[in-house]
Amino acid sequence: MATPTLTRHQVAGALGPIEVDVRAARRDAPGPAVVLVHGFKGFKDWGFFPPTAERLARAGFIAVAIDLSGSGVEGGEFTRPDRFFRNTFRAETADLAAVLDALASGGLGVPAPSSVGLLGHSRGGACVLANAGRPGVRALVTWAAIASVLRWDEATREQWRADGKLDVVNARTGQVLPVGLDLLEEVEREHAGQLDLERLAGAVAVPWLVVHGTEDDSVSFLDAEVLALASDRATTKLLAIEGAGHTFGVTHPWTGPAPMFDRVLADTLQWFARHLV
Repeated sequence: MATPTLTRHQVAGALGPIEVDVRAARRDAPGPAVVLVHGFKGFKDWGFFPPTAERLARAGFIAVAIDLSGSGVEGGEFTRPDRFFRNTFRAETADLAAVLDALASGGLGVPAPSSVGLLGHSRGGACVLANAGRPGVRALVTWAAIASVLRWDEATREQWRADGKLDVVNARTGQVLPVGLDLLEEVEREHAGQLDLERLAGAVAVPWLVVHGTEDDSVSFLDAEVLALASDRATTKLLAIEGAGHTFGVTHPWTGPAPMFDRVLADTLQWFARHLV
């Protein structure tokens, strides 16, 4: 297998440009692709995403990592808080759809893939579920995915409404990132409708690996059990990583292999190798 090369692209997104990294060992023939989707306060260059994309590319996949347009991130830093303020689940879902369209049309510097896998972490898992039925998608992997978009208690939501924003702290930098009312109104209106993740899980018709740490204090392991139960398919597998937290022992910036994450990555690669052609 040739050494993967990296190219950078932009795709028009719901709230601005979507930054796209494409790693591929071959660019002259169609092959399977995997699209990596970050979560809330995540980005394509966070911790485990670059080494994951590199491993996927070395294994023969076209690895596509993205910064969603509402992430507020450029160059690995939160430089567009205006976009973060306006971000919503619908914007993220539309962004992933736009990337999949660009990939299918050969617009990302590689031929249209033979099949597509989706990999979503945390809130990115919701984005993946919402796009699981798109043409060409043949396998899913979710890491520490949420099972409901309604993540905030009533007291927090009341204060959010009163203030017109919810302040979110970037623990790494201390930067305060306000979130506007669009997201609050969306999740309150749609959590039992179009954004019902249990319903979306039940509609997944492709092989799905649900990976979750048993000691995740950001998204409870119960979320993984809810999603797997809602799927109720023989092609859905729940993989519990004993003792792991939300990022499976990985921090940002990347400091090298972590045993729990090594298990996650190995099983993820095996899943895509088995189900994508």
